[in-house]
Parts: sequence; structure tokens; C-alpha cells
Amino acid sequence: MQSKHERPKTMPLTHLDDEGHARMVDVSAKPVTTRTAVASGFVQMAAATVAAIRAHTLPKGDPLEVARIAGVMAAKRTAELIPLCHPLPLNFADVELEVRDDGVAITATTRIDSRTGVEMEALTAVSLAALTIYDMCKAMDKAMVITDIRLEAKSGGTSGDYQRQG
Repeated sequence: MQSKHERPKTMPLTHLDDEGHARMVDVSAKPVTTRTAVASGFVQMAAATVAAIRAHTLPKGDPLEVARIAGVMAAKRTAELIPLCHPLPLNFADVELEVRDDGVAITATTRIDSRTGVEMEALTAVSLAALTIYDMCKAMDKAMVITDIRLEAKSGGTSGDYQRQG
């Protein structure tokens, strides 16, 4: 019987060498293709916090523009934050923020011509944008919740395209 921590024998562990040591995957044999990833997340917050964002009255300033820049910077530095990620020269990174009645929706898009994908860069952009919104708004609302960070779509590469369902 297989434990919940074991992988099926048909799925090789790409980030482990033959001795079980962590390693960066060698992507040099993969073809260079255009790869795009889109990730999203949400920061739930009190209605009063949303109102302060809309009215531009938060003590620290505009959390949306600071979060946008933080997300782009995070996408560019993903390999410094996640140990086995390849350092990638992104062609494009964008963070969109939408203020809703119950919080801020975040969408990040990353693009590259490379041998490896940019999903982690998009997810990192969303995560840091969300943390920045929290930081900028915490004086008013410590009960905010960062939620639903996920990959929405990816294209390019040998594993093919992905579109989240539902």
C-alpha cells in the first residue's frame, strides 16, 4: 500500500537526483517557445477599508499602485525567492488590481520566450501584490484575508496549455 507522501512510480521526481538530493531541472534540451501564465488572487477586507482605498484616504497612501509595482518586481525576482526556480529574463510582467465591494482582486500575467514556464513568476507576482495590499491597509484592517491564489492559465511548452475550470 502506498502512503499519502509517496508518488506513483510512473511519475519521476524531476527536482531530485539519483541520490535523492534536490537539484534544478536541466532544461537545455527543451525548445525555446513563447510561454505565458496568468495567476489570480484576492484580498478580502472590510467595507470601510474598501471605501478608504476608493477615497484615497489610507494613511500609507495608494495601496494599488504600490502593490502593482511590488508584483512586477516580485515576478522578476522569483528565482531569488523559490530555491529551484530558474532565473528568467521576462519579456512581460503585469499586475492588474480591481477594487470590489469586498476587497481587491489581483491578476498577474507573465510572458517569456524560454525553455521553461513562467507560472511561478505569475503566482509570485500575485502573492507579493496581495501582501503589499495587506501591508498598506493593515493600520485600518488587520482582519484582511489573502485567499484564492491560483494559476488561471498557461500556454506554451511541452506540457501544453492549461485553463482552470470553474
